[in-house]
Amino acid sequence: MGETIKTTLLCYKDKRLLFVFLFGVASGFPWVMIGSALSAWLQESGLSRSSIGLLGSIGIAYSINFLWSPLLDRVPPPILGQRRGWIVCTQLMIILACIGMAVIPSHDNVLLIGLVGFSIALFSATQDIAIDAYRIDIIKPHEKDKLAAASSMATAGWWTGFGGLGSIPFFIADLPNWQWSEIYFVLASIMAALMLLVFFSDEPKTDRVAKQAAASAMYAKALVGDSIMTPLQRLGNWLLVTVVEPFRDFFSRNTLKLALSILLFIFLFKIGEAFLGRMSIVFYKELGFTNSDIGSYSKLLNWWITIVFAVLGGMVNIRYGIYRGLMTGGIAMAASNLMFAMMSVVGPDKALFAATIFVDGFTAAWSSVALVAFISLLCNQAFSASQYALMASLGTLSRTLVASSSGFIVDWLDGNWAIFFIMTAIMVIPSLILLWVLKDHIYRLENKNKLAAS
Repeated sequence: MGETIKTTLLCYKDKRLLFVFLFGVASGFPWVMIGSALSAWLQESGLSRSSIGLLGSIGIAYSINFLWSPLLDRVPPPILGQRRGWIVCTQLMIILACIGMAVIPSHDNVLLIGLVGFSIALFSATQDIAIDAYRIDIIKPHEKDKLAAASSMATAGWWTGFGGLGSIPFFIADLPNWQWSEIYFVLASIMAALMLLVFFSDEPKTDRVAKQAAASAMYAKALVGDSIMTPLQRLGNWLLVTVVEPFRDFFSRNTLKLALSILLFIFLFKIGEAFLGRMSIVFYKELGFTNSDIGSYSKLLNWWITIVFAVLGGMVNIRYGIYRGLMTGGIAMAASNLMFAMMSVVGPDKALFAATIFVDGFTAAWSSVALVAFISLLCNQAFSASQYALMASLGTLSRTLVASSSGFIVDWLDGNWAIFFIMTAIMVIPSLILLWVLKDHIYRLENKNKLAAS
């Protein structure tokens, strides 16, 4: 047993995982700009719950980023290589958009705030494509244990950006003479510091170009046979390889029924957590907690809990497999939502707040690590940006577009938060049924990689 734990921990002694963690920080941080910080700012400006929830739909960019994700597999940036180049370019645009948010007064420019917020979401969603593709490309397909470790580090990094760094604006907001618009300058500076770290990372080495060339030859043969292609046919060939081939490859490696089942599971798995997360800041503030309370418990405490359990979740996936990690995480995730229902009945009790955050952080980390590892396992490195974005975007679709109705549901329930949180727990059940159906396929994928490694 001790030797097994030692072997598992050794997976984390890899320089590549450090940058997977740091890029995860950069991936999670923009959600603060358009999520918790923006919700708190607008709530203090007098915006209604339904309006705040509806404004959260700007995160739809994360759900449709698969539409332009093929470009990140095929169009080379001018500097730093395919993956790092796109990461830097998108981060620069996030910084500029964040500065734009800082100069907009909130009380009479909600539409403009929504537009600038959408631009942050758009560039952040594109950054996520590049970061996810970097993680998949830097870890080789046969490195099953490293895949789980990378998933845990990416999750720990994301929550460090969202929770750890995300606590900063809430502490600043309670200081004298600080406005939320000024805090966005601080957020832009933090993003700039994260951008500099990209220059110290290594560009992944893959056979992506060769595989794409083989796909191009296949489509050329189908288009013109042995003839020479015209410029228009070359453009058509490029579009087929760029846009069609990543998705054809995914569906060809799985039957249509299986592929659709996988996509539906990914969409449903986090939907309860998404509805809860959209309204959590509003709930905390209505319950009577201060910005500093939210920063301490919801951000800082949650951050450390998530890091610890993300690493432990990765170890469980390494030891027991992705299916067990997903099933355990899903059941615990549903149960943890009931803690919030208890909070709504008890009131602003800090001990219960801390206990709820502990349970929620554990379940969110555990389930996220397993989901990231599962999606990564399904990707072909030749089209990692496109395929990961397709599947991950379905997960964020429930977090953004569908969950944007959360404020209306709370209003419809006349502010009965207990019933709302019980509903979010029930939402997890359909995905667990689908997961049980997919069990044998997940085991086959893992065994296939084990054979490749040996």
